[in-house]
Order: sequence, then C-alpha cells, then structure tokens
Amino acid sequence: MDKSEKRNVQIVLNAFDTLFNRRDYAAAERFWSPSYIQHSAHIPPGGDGLFNLIKAMPDTLHYENHVAAASGDFIILHGRFSGLGQRAAWVVGDIVRMEDGMLAEHWDVIQDEATREQSRSGLPMFGEKFPD
Repeated sequence: MDKSEKRNVQIVLNAFDTLFNRRDYAAAERFWSPSYIQHSAHIPPGGDGLFNLIKAMPDTLHYENHVAAASGDFIILHGRFSGLGQRAAWVVGDIVRMEDGMLAEHWDVIQDEATREQSRSGLPMFGEKFPD
C-alpha cells in the first residue's frame, strides 16, 4: 500500500471504531461525506440512514477488524459485528470508496458467523477460533 492508501485505511478503521464501538455520533460525522452513498440493502440511504440504524442497535454492538486492504480510493475490510442481539454475529466484507479523506460510498456482503458444527471446511470464518 502506498502512503495515501494507508492513510485511507486508517481513516476507515477510525470511522468504524468511532461509530460502531464508541457510538460517538458527533465525532463520527466528520468521517462520512455529506453526500455519502449507501448500497447496503438493509440500510436506508445516506449517512442519516446508517447513523439511525446504529442508534437503534443494542449498546452491545461491537466491530472488530481482521483484515484491511486498499486499492486506490477503495478500502476493503473483513470484520465481525457482534452484540447485535441476534443468534449469530455477522462476518462482513465492507467496501468503502473514499473521496477527499471521507467515506463517500459503501457496499457490503454479510453472512452469519458459522459455528464449528456448521463449518464444512472445519475452519473459522473470522480469526483463528470459532465463536463460543
């Protein structure tokens, strides 16, 4: 990764931590572009749609990143959202397009995290171990 890509990765990781883990909405606003485009089917449009969704989530919501990569203005994250109040955590591939140092556009692919019993490969979907 070049210097700009490393900076963008750090911005996205800081944005995710600020919004999803610290739930500091005022600080998180500085990371998202006012013209933010949301492609996720389960999230209403724009930054308001994302922020309102997170405000409605349980206080136990937590994001943990496993892998981050960059290609130009695109950042790809492999992470886990736990504490959702659902039977399984989500393992998520997030793709973010950066513009002028802000999160400008987002896509994701979400899958419930498999247990050891559910994993046909015998390998965890996230990190080195299966969920408890």
